[in-house]
Amino acid sequence: MTQLPWIARAAGTPYFIDEAGRDWTPMGQNDAITWPELAALYRRRDLPAVERHLRHLRDHGVTVLRLMLEYTHREHRYLERPAGRFVPAMVRLWDDLVALCRSTGMRLLLTPFDTFFLWRRWRFHPYARENGGPCASRRRLLTCRATRELVKARLAFASERWGGDGTVFAWDLWNEMHPAQGGDDPASFADFIDDVGPWLREHETRAHGRAHLQCVSVFGPELGWKPAIREPIFRHPALDFASSHFYEEGTIDDPRDTVAPALACGRLTREALAEIADDRPFLDSEHGPIHTFKDRHRTLPEAFDDEYFRHMQWAHLASGGAGGGMRWPNRHPHVLTGGMRRAQRAMAGFLPLLEWSRLRRRNLNEEIEVTTPGIAAFGCGDAEQAVVWLLRRGPFAPDGRLDPAVAGPVELRVPGLAPGSWSVACWDTREGREVARITATATGNGVAAVTLPAMGGDMALAWRAGH
Repeated sequence: MTQLPWIARAAGTPYFIDEAGRDWTPMGQNDAITWPELAALYRRRDLPAVERHLRHLRDHGVTVLRLMLEYTHREHRYLERPAGRFVPAMVRLWDDLVALCRSTGMRLLLTPFDTFFLWRRWRFHPYARENGGPCASRRRLLTCRATRELVKARLAFASERWGGDGTVFAWDLWNEMHPAQGGDDPASFADFIDDVGPWLREHETRAHGRAHLQCVSVFGPELGWKPAIREPIFRHPALDFASSHFYEEGTIDDPRDTVAPALACGRLTREALAEIADDRPFLDSEHGPIHTFKDRHRTLPEAFDDEYFRHMQWAHLASGGAGGGMRWPNRHPHVLTGGMRRAQRAMAGFLPLLEWSRLRRRNLNEEIEVTTPGIAAFGCGDAEQAVVWLLRRGPFAPDGRLDPAVAGPVELRVPGLAPGSWSVACWDTREGREVARITATATGNGVAAVTLPAMGGDMALAWRAGH
């Protein structure tokens, strides 16, 4: 059976490589075993359809899916029932999914539970004491020692059965860790990570000779409401990369135009990078119009949502995140649109223009100077490489999308570049193609000034020294 190479952190830079040293970028989104494109896995209703779906994703540049081992908005997909007994039908489902991912080259970012439904439907969960489980309250999920042993056993089972190669990109040890799950004590975060993270690393090293990468995720707004949790999320020494969920109120969670969410994404990425004290990568592993969909019961118009999605992913990448972030569909049906898939393919085509494993990026969103009015800049770079994404702030069409009729040249200055000649590849993010290549010169002060050809709503730039 073909094995996928393991994924590791690139030495000294905040990006990823495979075990052969090749750049690897997490391009993907969230999916679930009950959502339309994977639902046919259950009881093997249509495995060829799932395989076709995975190949379609691969052909559009998707490299990873984020999934919960247990997604229980109903009562028929528990991985364990009762607690500690793995359900044969669900084990077979995961056997099939992992095998299909391996054969199509798709990787998985796995987390033990969807804690949203675990919390909301706690009275039904096998871990609840009233159902024969060990945990007296959902408010003790992070601190109950008997529950933690079950979590370890679940991770061990998954690692031993499905973690023998690089099909598993990484473990998200706990989805959307929240103080309420630990009795409102923020210290429960570090206590859980201190225990589970090193334990899983040692277990995998014994079983496989190496261990998969680890993170924990958090509902992003909590970082502002409870600053004490920033330390374990961004800087815990047992974790390999940092992850947050971008659901900022009023911009990302309920967008009225396609620019405000991108500006929020760029700012949130910059803030996250400022919290990180080493070279660990950062990625937004959930975002989307959650308030629009869940609370207002609206699905965004497809054309609007496609542009919102594309702007979010470029703001994330250009600001220094690894990849384009991972959308939670928040649509009916609960899948990404064809336009979003084309946007992923367009970004995947851009990635080879830079050597990510050599990019010691710093965020430049506020340092790039754009002399052309009405343009927002997102960027990151070092002395040898940089990525910049330019976005018009308006005007808008009546539906909240950028007016496509507005175009013109743009002048900007990018700091922090080594003196000398630079090649700048101009990338059309809609069509996924290079539209121009120009030469810029960085002066002795490390700043390169350049005038770009006419751009419409946005344009991505790949800067390389001496090329």
